[in-house]
Amino acid sequence: MRYWWVNQNQTYKHEVQGGFLWSPKRNKAGRRNPFYDNMAQVEAGDLILSFCDTMIKAVGVAQGPAESAGKPNFGSIGDQWSDDGWFVPVEFQLAETPVKPKDFIAELAAHLEPKYAPLQANGNGNQGVYLAEISEPFAAIILDKLGLSIAAFVNGEPSDDAVQAGDEVAQQALQGRTDIGPTQKEQLILSRRGQGIFRSNVRLNETACRLTGVSDPQFLIASHIKPWRHCSDLEKLDGCNGLLLSPHVDKLFDRGLISFMDDGTVLKSIRLPSDVWAAWGFDAIVNVGGFSAEQAAYLAYHRTDVFKQGDGA
Repeated sequence: MRYWWVNQNQTYKHEVQGGFLWSPKRNKAGRRNPFYDNMAQVEAGDLILSFCDTMIKAVGVAQGPAESAGKPNFGSIGDQWSDDGWFVPVEFQLAETPVKPKDFIAELAAHLEPKYAPLQANGNGNQGVYLAEISEPFAAIILDKLGLSIAAFVNGEPSDDAVQAGDEVAQQALQGRTDIGPTQKEQLILSRRGQGIFRSNVRLNETACRLTGVSDPQFLIASHIKPWRHCSDLEKLDGCNGLLLSPHVDKLFDRGLISFMDDGTVLKSIRLPSDVWAAWGFDAIVNVGGFSAEQAAYLAYHRTDVFKQGDGA
């Protein structure tokens, strides 16, 4: 777990309410910036302190690593920023009583990094900082002033809202494209919800939920194996990149709490409570039948990049 400080004077409202951080990859001169490069270092579970108008106003937990993404809609803010940027999904908690770090800079001073610190020795903010890494003691002091503790933020699971935020940014970027026509654009957007051509294509390969056996399509979700926001245009619509899943199974699969081997062996994450699995009647299921070579290519991605490693069923 690492600790970060984000300056959000311009983007606080958009980012905290939207559940994300975003920065360009390079500054307006086209050069790399260490505070933008830090975005690529964030991992799920990292703690983020939100600084705006001289106050720490919110605390967030990263819900996943940084992804390449186009610039979100910030209104008139950031017109000079490149559209090529980093996006990090974050679940923010607003501070009940925001605190001003300058008021207790004497306690923080010993923990300021010698280079790339977010604050000066006098407690004023350093100009040009977006995302800066801070030490655990530095973060602990601020959390204590907020009436919080580091322990309260350990081992949080990514929220549905954070995943949705990542998809929303990817969809905004898609809607702004001019290299595809409106019909294709509509189908790509529909595929995010498991609808349109994508759903029809999935039904050519899958006829029922692999775990529950439910075959009535009105009760099944066409779920991408490789997450929609990471897919190329072709992958977004490829029926081999999908499974028909009952809603509760879809949630487990999307969160990386289950996956499948190519031969159909069920994989369960150690983060999936055994009582939940048993309550849904899945204890006896160890294999759901093999997958095609085309499906297996997508499952390899899911096992590597989505599944939270655990024990096989």
